[in-house]
This record gives sequence, structure tokens and C-alpha cells, in this order.
Amino acid sequence: MTMTRDAMAAAAADHLWLHFSRLEGEPGSPLTVIERGEGAYVWDEQGNRYVDGLAGLFVVQVGHGREEIAAAAGAQAGKLGYFPLWTYAHPTAIELAARLAALAPGDLNRVFFTTGGGEAVESAWKLARQYFLAIGQTERVKVISRQTAYHGTTLGALEITGLEGIKDPFRPMLSGQARHVPNTLDAGRANPDDPLAGADAIEAMIIAEGPETVAAVFLEPVQNAGGCLVPPEGYFQRVREICNRHGVLLVSDEVICAFGRLGSWFGASRLGYQPDMITFAKGVTSGYAPLGGVMISDRLAEPFMGEGASFLHGVTFGGHPVSCAVALANLDIMEREDLPGRVQGLETEFRSSLTTLTDLPIVREVRGMGFFYGIELTKNGVDFSDAECEWLIRGFLSKRLLELGLICRADDRGDPVIQLSPSLVAGGDEFDLITSTLHQVLLEAWKELDR
Repeated sequence: MTMTRDAMAAAAADHLWLHFSRLEGEPGSPLTVIERGEGAYVWDEQGNRYVDGLAGLFVVQVGHGREEIAAAAGAQAGKLGYFPLWTYAHPTAIELAARLAALAPGDLNRVFFTTGGGEAVESAWKLARQYFLAIGQTERVKVISRQTAYHGTTLGALEITGLEGIKDPFRPMLSGQARHVPNTLDAGRANPDDPLAGADAIEAMIIAEGPETVAAVFLEPVQNAGGCLVPPEGYFQRVREICNRHGVLLVSDEVICAFGRLGSWFGASRLGYQPDMITFAKGVTSGYAPLGGVMISDRLAEPFMGEGASFLHGVTFGGHPVSCAVALANLDIMEREDLPGRVQGLETEFRSSLTTLTDLPIVREVRGMGFFYGIELTKNGVDFSDAECEWLIRGFLSKRLLELGLICRADDRGDPVIQLSPSLVAGGDEFDLITSTLHQVLLEAWKELDR
């Protein structure tokens, strides 16, 4: 460490602007500085150990501290530190594209690289637009996604995002071409006798807007924001039929759900549907370097194959040689240790451990799959008041869980939830630690709320 702790705290306060965080920090909570990691754990600069129950940010599939990946990054940087994918190519991007195509479902054989998930989502929308222009369907520009869904914060991705609060400052900059339908949780609770009401809402929106104006539907296999919303059986098959019927593209946003998170290489494969595009990021490198991209079907690539044709979009660092080398090393580990299969083998144990929390009056439901779960909170079956939710989510839970050595996410974008997404190397010891810590903290919270 090149700075003393006091100097580091002062430098952070004066110079570092955290993402989605108060500029002056959280009142009464000193900044936690994570210094190192190993496996499913991280340590702060004071030596305190934490279970990384969020895998960084749904990212570190293979766990922290993998020297094999660090070595691959260093070797590539020494050989070719940078070259763009504009006109030229380089070996690691070529090898990675071929490897991803072999893992992806169906004919998703083309890969357009970006540096992250928001760029991937924005690239997919732009590609859909230019594809329809190329085939003469010039009015198709609108996109449909679900309420509460998060798809990124660049302007195009922000428009697709279904979280209205984070859009408010930027509405004059948005195009107004995105439409939002109820997510599967809200649709199911509003229509308990119709499990596919959420899918039918997509068709109703396509028809209301005019099918000739709709380019694509963007859906996560399991929706993150709102707390790991697992679709009902048959949902994606119905959506695929609807998209086919109206000539609309289906984009599977797998920035979180790909690379073993749900127990398969891609969430679409686990849930049994074929998208026209898949957006990815996060787990492709386990966060050891930034990388994202779009996987594109052969059909969508055809109009760009002619002489003089090109996709009018690019990213300077998309498909960076070092990032691609990191991704290849990451995939080597995932294949060698069969981490997707490991997740499928352990998901029942993890879910069963978390489900014991439903005995607490503050827990309404545990939902999710693979290594991706949300715990919905309630006041003995009744919604919290705004003040109670503010205290619970923004005040008590995150601070107390951190004090007891668990990093996870307490979130109120939608119903109040705690989200868990540990590294795919986690096992029974980590499940026990996560559950026992949550049990203690949630019981403490309930006692405070029930006074």
C-alpha cells in the first residue's frame, strides 16, 4: 500500500467519485476500501474478511485471486498491449469470438465486442435499427422492455432501462422510443390465473404501437432489478412466438445471467429459448479486465455482408487484446472446473439454505435460480412505510451486514429485497455463513421494526 490509511481516506474524500453513491459518502459510515481477494472472499485494507456475496457486482465467476488469469493478462500485454478492431484484427479477439460462438445457442455465430454491458445493450439496439433499414423496414426503431428492469446507463441503454427514477434528470436527452410492460412478478401478481400474462402484455404493446414500428424486445433471462424475477414456465417460448409473429427481434440481455450464473453458459440455454442476439459482459472475464459484447445470429449479419456495407458503430477499446486474453483464460478455468455444472449441482443446497429465512416474519419470499437469488422483505405480510423502507434498505441492512462480514445488496428498486450472487466457486461453508449472517441481521431488523 503506497498510502497510509488516513491519507487514503482523505484522497478518496477529496478526489474519488463513486458510482450511484453519495458524493460525500454515507453518514456515519467510513468508506470501505477492498484491498485483496481470494476465492469467494475479499479483505479490506484493515484486514477484515468478507464473504463476497455479490461476486463484486454479479461478475467474479471464478473467484478472486486467480493467478492464471493475471499471468495471461501480463503475457498478452507484453506481446501486444493494444490494437483496435477497426479494419484490423488480432489473435485473441478472433479466438475468443470463435469460442463464444461455439458455446452460444443456435446460430449466434457473430460477435461484436464492447467494453461492458451498457455498451453491449446500446450496440444491440443500434444493430437492430440498421438491420431493419438494410432490409427496407425503415419504421422499425422502437424497443420494448420490462418495468423495473436495468439494462445500463448510456443514453440508449438508459432508455431501455425500466427504472424511471434514474432517468428523470436525463429525460430531455432520451429519444422516447422505448416502451415498458409489466415484469413477470408484477404481471403474475396482477393476474394470478394467467401465468403468461406478462408475455401477452408484450404482444399487446407491439400491436398498440404498430408492429411495423417495433424493432426489438430486450429481456433478461432472470430479471435482476426487483429481486431475481424468474419467469413462469413457457414465458420465453410465448415471447419467441410473439416476436416471430410480428417480425420483432428478441434480445436476451445476459450481462448478468451468462457464463454459469444460472447453471449454464447462457441463460437462454437454461430456459430453453432462442434469441436473435445475446448481450454479455461481466462474467466473460470474471471482472479481471473490462469486456462485453453482442452475439448476433447469422440472419442478422447477412445485410452487412455485401460490398460496401458496414455496421456504423465502434468502440475504441472493444475487444481489447488483453481483455480477450483474460476472457480466454477465464473460460479455460470455467471449462476445466465445470463451473456451470457445479452451479446446477449446488443450486438446490443454496436455495434450501436461503429458504430457511422464510421462517422470519420479515421475509416474504426467496426467489432465483443457479447462484442468483433475491430475498423479498415484508413487515409480516404488509408493505413497509416509506420511512421504514428508507431506514431498512438505506440505513440498517447494508451497514450491519458489512459489520458482520457479508457483502450483498439491499435494494428497493421495486419491492425491498436483498440480492445474492456469490462467485461460482462458493460452496456449503459460504452458504452457511451467508444464511446465518442474514438470519441474525434480519432478526435484528425485525425487532427494531416491531417495537
